[in-house]
Amino acid sequence: MPLTCIEVPGIPLIQPGDDLAAIVAEAITRVGEHLREGDVVVVAQKVVSKAEGRIVDLRTVSPGPDARVLARESEKDPRLVELILRESNEVLRVRPGLIIVEHRHGFVCANAGIDHSNVLGDEEHVLLLPAHPDRSALELRRRWQEIFAIDNLAVIINDSHGRAWRLGTVGVAIGLAGMHPLTDRRGDPDLMGRTLQVTVIGTADELAAAASVVMGQADEGIPVVIIREARYQPGEGSLKDLLRPRAQDLFR
Repeated sequence: MPLTCIEVPGIPLIQPGDDLAAIVAEAITRVGEHLREGDVVVVAQKVVSKAEGRIVDLRTVSPGPDARVLARESEKDPRLVELILRESNEVLRVRPGLIIVEHRHGFVCANAGIDHSNVLGDEEHVLLLPAHPDRSALELRRRWQEIFAIDNLAVIINDSHGRAWRLGTVGVAIGLAGMHPLTDRRGDPDLMGRTLQVTVIGTADELAAAASVVMGQADEGIPVVIIREARYQPGEGSLKDLLRPRAQDLFR
C-alpha cells in the first residue's frame, strides 16, 4: 500500500488554553476524514506550545549576568538569551546570531527551539517548546482514540531542526506516543542476502520529515498531517529512545 500524507486544513490560529484535540478532531471530520487504525498524526510543535500557553513576553524577563555575557557574544537580545539558558542543559557553540544548545529535553538544537515566527503579538513575544512533549503527544493520542473509537494510533510532535553536517532544516520528532520511534533491522537480510549489522531506522523522524513536506515552513497554515499506511511498530516509545548517548556523540 502506498504511504499517504493527508493535510488537515481549516485549523484556526491556536490560542493559549484552546482544546487542541477537539479543534483538530473537528477539522478532520469537517473535511470528511476519520482517523483509522494504524494512522500516524503528526502535529506541529507550535500549535502544541500555543495551546499549552508557552508564549513568553520578553518584557517580563530579567537577564542575568551569564545571559548578558552570552548576548554580547551572540549579538542577541539578553532577555532572549536568558530564556535560552533556562531551557537548556548546556551551551555547545556560539556565533553571532546563533546559540547551539543541548535542550533540557536532551536533543541539540539552535536557540533552544525558541521562535518569533507565527506568534501572535509584537516582536516582544516568543514561543518556547512544549514543557513535556511526550506527555503532550500521549494526551492527544488518548483524546483522539476516544473521539474516533480506535486503538492503534500513533502521534508525533514535530519541529524543524538543522544538522551539523548538512544545510537546510528538516522535520524531526520531539515528542511521540503509541509507537516505537526506531526500527531495528539488524539481523535482517539485504537484497544480496547479507545480514545487516548496523541498520537502525529513525522511523519517527522519517515520518516527522514526511509530514513537514506537507506542512511547509512559512505561511502554509497546515499544522496537522495524517500519515496513512506507514510502517511502524506500535508500542510505548518516547523521545529518549531517539537520543544518541553522549559517549557515542562524535560531534561534541
